[in-house]
Amino acid sequence: MAAKLEVLEQQIATDIREGVEYICITDIAKYKGNDRAAHIIGNWLRNRNTVEFLGIWEQLNNSDFKVLEFEDFKKQAGLNSFTLTPKQWIEKTGAVGLISKAGRYGGTYAQKDIAFEFASWISVEFKLYLIKEFQRLKEQEFQQLGWDIRRNLAKMNYLIHTDAIKEHLIPDSLTPAQINHIYASEADLLNMALFGVTAAQWRLQNVEEKGNMRDHANVHQLVCLANLESMNAHFIQQGVPAQQRLVKLNQLAIQQMTILSRQQSVLAPHLPADPA
Repeated sequence: MAAKLEVLEQQIATDIREGVEYICITDIAKYKGNDRAAHIIGNWLRNRNTVEFLGIWEQLNNSDFKVLEFEDFKKQAGLNSFTLTPKQWIEKTGAVGLISKAGRYGGTYAQKDIAFEFASWISVEFKLYLIKEFQRLKEQEFQQLGWDIRRNLAKMNYLIHTDAIKEHLIPDSLTPAQINHIYASEADLLNMALFGVTAAQWRLQNVEEKGNMRDHANVHQLVCLANLESMNAHFIQQGVPAQQRLVKLNQLAIQQMTILSRQQSVLAPHLPADPA
């Protein structure tokens, strides 16, 4: 289920379809009356300005929008006898800016720009808080995306690292258990260079934590780890002994973490906090 927004103590569901972000305007309408949400949305759709806004949005964003049907609605909009439901609008015009969902998490969802327009009709104050909360959610998602990219980068570099181990450090005569020991030893060499502890030592110090130390690493550490894996693969290929590699990698880790921390201090006023 997609993330929820909380605006003025009102929970608002969100959804994403084919890359388009939607906000539940049924939840927004509940700010004015929990049992009158459908009626409030119906009144909004009856408004001529609303119909024109929806029609223009569809023409800008939906090549399959049925303009003739839209013109019929626009002619009737504003008349006392005119009524329009989200489902009618979607079925008659082929609109994509609104979604009508049934079921437990059902309701009317609107593309974010349309949802902001509806929120403005409900309450200018509510709209401003909604935009602020939506932006906070996007910043949070962007932070997580950045962390995931760096985590995956570290994983890809780890494949390069293990390939170098396999090619240069593992004789054909070793048993699977011995091979696993060599892989673990090389992983711990990186752990010692960056974190100062082995995987086993970290687990003893963090018995209540799930995952491993790399799962709890911050963005700077993941960036540094990716670089260390690449450098260790290079050192292995050059035949550098493990003890010398540890010293070199530790020096590199200190240097890179110092640079990254200094850069964070410079950019701190303009960047959100590290999610880790």
